[in-house]
Amino acid sequence: MSSDYLDGQFLIAMPGMGDPRFERAVIYMCAHTGEGAMGLVINRPMQDMLLGDLLHRLGLLPPEETNAIHMPRPLYNQPVFYGGPVEPGRGFVLHTTDYLLSDGTLRVDSFIGLTASLDILHDVVQGRGPQKLMLALGYAGWAPGQLESELMENAWLTAPGDEDIIFHLPPEERYAAALKSIGIDPANLSAASGHA
Repeated sequence: MSSDYLDGQFLIAMPGMGDPRFERAVIYMCAHTGEGAMGLVINRPMQDMLLGDLLHRLGLLPPEETNAIHMPRPLYNQPVFYGGPVEPGRGFVLHTTDYLLSDGTLRVDSFIGLTASLDILHDVVQGRGPQKLMLALGYAGWAPGQLESELMENAWLTAPGDEDIIFHLPPEERYAAALKSIGIDPANLSAASGHA
């Protein structure tokens, strides 16, 4: 992997970005090559949609709790996230690498994997899923060279990805935490950008 690629890093939207879909967004980059890039917004929970509700809608959970369900209650009550504007009906699970599907998990780094197969949700319901996960609908995608152009235009800051920010902080604290991880106080960010 080239050091120019941002797999496993955060993209943090600058205040003057201009695209309301990504205002104050923190995106975890899952793949970045010369052919394009994709990532998931990690700080935008969807209104009134919990993981348990989605599993019911998909028919993966029976209408009421039964002994066949081993899913922890905090996981059931976890929000589903808006992952980005591309393929908004498709689910993507960002999770710890204690769970890997040999033919379905993209290992982003040593701590985090991405799985887009329903198999992971079946395993979650049965208590065989990853220790930590975040389910997002849709993703953020860039054509070849597009992300690099946006970076040159100062639309994004980059920061090392951090599984604690993804899996342990409340969504509303992730933007400030990602900025602080690179020594920036969110209060000091300006919508105006310039080039050095």
